[in-house]
Amino acid sequence: MGSGFRFELEKELATPYGSARVGQVSTPHGVIQTPVFMPVGTQASVKSLSPDELRGVGAQIILGNTYHLYLRPGSDLVAEFGGLHGFMGWDRPILTDSGGFQVFSMAQNRKIDDEGVTFKSHLDGSTHRFTPEMVMRVEEQLGADIIMVLDECTPHPSSHEYNQKALARTHAWAERCLRAHIEAGASAKQALFGIVQGSIYPDLRRESAHVLGGLEFPGYGIGGLSVGEPKEDMHRILEETTPLLPTHKPRYLMGVGSPEDLVECVARGIDMFDCVLPTRVARNGALLTRDGRLAIKSSRYAHEKGPVEPDCDCYACTHFSLGYMHHLFRAEELLAYRLNSIHNLRFMSRVMAEIRQAILDDTFNDYRVEFLARYKTSDRQAGVKQRELWMAAHGRK
Repeated sequence: MGSGFRFELEKELATPYGSARVGQVSTPHGVIQTPVFMPVGTQASVKSLSPDELRGVGAQIILGNTYHLYLRPGSDLVAEFGGLHGFMGWDRPILTDSGGFQVFSMAQNRKIDDEGVTFKSHLDGSTHRFTPEMVMRVEEQLGADIIMVLDECTPHPSSHEYNQKALARTHAWAERCLRAHIEAGASAKQALFGIVQGSIYPDLRRESAHVLGGLEFPGYGIGGLSVGEPKEDMHRILEETTPLLPTHKPRYLMGVGSPEDLVECVARGIDMFDCVLPTRVARNGALLTRDGRLAIKSSRYAHEKGPVEPDCDCYACTHFSLGYMHHLFRAEELLAYRLNSIHNLRFMSRVMAEIRQAILDDTFNDYRVEFLARYKTSDRQAGVKQRELWMAAHGRK
């Protein structure tokens, strides 16, 4: 474990599905309060937002994508700027994935063997090779506070036999990543997380948790979920897996982060989440609210003088009307994507803060039920009524 990395578990609360946890992760670039949602900055940028805006929405940590940054601009160049923090002007913690998910999703353009994976760039078709040792070098150059091992993420559906072979490779690569990481002296400044795989097969997930748990990583990712399997399978696998991971180390559910997923998976012992969903749907005109997603392009919002959500303290809601944001999106103004993204990421930060407080107050189980009952409703009249009350309170018609 890096000298600048520490996880302190502050509280566990029993739920019907496991235990919800509150903690804090200390890194060289600051402390992260968990549970936490991490915005994704694929190419050293959370699309359309500046670092100041990310701080404003409450982002504690962001992600960079090793695959994309390796191809463009290149990890050597990023290293010239002092790593990602200096390159992108972000002074808070950063996590980089290993690029494994992107590579393994390119089924027609990659070839896997026990030593690594050879793939063709989506940019220009050039051929490249990732090995555990090479990925560690790239992630060390990128300089994130938390980095991930190279693993094999299998598709859904895929057979037990296929996943058994892939899991053996994932475990061997994890050992090689850890060895290369330690030999390079990077463990003093970066925390390397292992990744539990095994698809939807409980026996493979148990095996992976046991093997990787024995390697003494400072934290653990859970990969290979939310790749097409039913939500019920994801929940079942988490209930099987999280109790087997070391209690006093953070658990990171990779690539999962819709609002309902945050609540459901915290109830199953997850501490960290990331997902492109909030910013991706924002660019496509969907705003996250307590009552579900609001389609900003709908003509019903053209005359709305209140904000997207009356109780939201984000820059978009405190400065602009829903009617104006509707106009921006229909006119394809660039400000629309920025404001929508600000709102959605602030929504995610607020939900995580509420979850954390509810665990501390022993009210999380009630919070979960109430949140899901309201968020999943398809009736948006409650949200419309809230805006009517807000406008009346502020003297607007």
